[in-house]
Amino acid sequence: MLIVFFRVLIIYLLIIVCLRLMGKRQLGQLQPAELVVTILVSNIATMAIEDANVPLLSGVIPILALVCFDVLVSALGLHSKRVRELVSGTPRIIIRDGQIDQQQLRELRFTIDDMMEQLRAKDVFDIRQVSFAIVETTGAFSVYLKPEAQPATAGMLQPGGDGGTAPPVVLISDGAVIESALDYCNLRPQWLQRVLQEEGYQPHQVFLMTCDRQAQYLIVPKQSKRRARG
Repeated sequence: MLIVFFRVLIIYLLIIVCLRLMGKRQLGQLQPAELVVTILVSNIATMAIEDANVPLLSGVIPILALVCFDVLVSALGLHSKRVRELVSGTPRIIIRDGQIDQQQLRELRFTIDDMMEQLRAKDVFDIRQVSFAIVETTGAFSVYLKPEAQPATAGMLQPGGDGGTAPPVVLISDGAVIESALDYCNLRPQWLQRVLQEEGYQPHQVFLMTCDRQAQYLIVPKQSKRRARG
């Protein structure tokens, strides 16, 4: 009995350390790859706890290997958009400018009932109020209402403050230009090049750039590694 107690304690502490290594995002909604790692770790830990005949290292080594692999993939994803898309996928816009994208629904295998259920969970009962709806990579729903359906804010009460008709999107993500976002904003690459030149940046120097259809943008430059550590 004492041996079982110590096996449980060791596995418990090991999993806590592993979760800390994988990051706090593990405690929220999981990406597909993170969910796979979590399920595998829980199954391996269960086997090591329930069967005293199984050597403890037979549970510890696979758990550490899975966590190291997850950390490696996460590190690669920080430097490569392609890796992030391959592992986690990309958000899907299922309602754009108030129009339902039926092709996206079919690819996601979403029924009308699924979509309406998710909208109701966001306190939206009239689909006519929705300007944009996005299915995130975690499966969560993000909804952007039309200006007339949004709660009034101080900005909307100012002259000319209608709240806009579409949310801003990411144009540059960690130095990579997103061409589809330019199309969404009805902008051309020449406009982006001119703006970056006026601001004194090259694309690879930009950590984040967002823009809306009124060509209102935000640029967050990359920090140097020395400055970021400081």
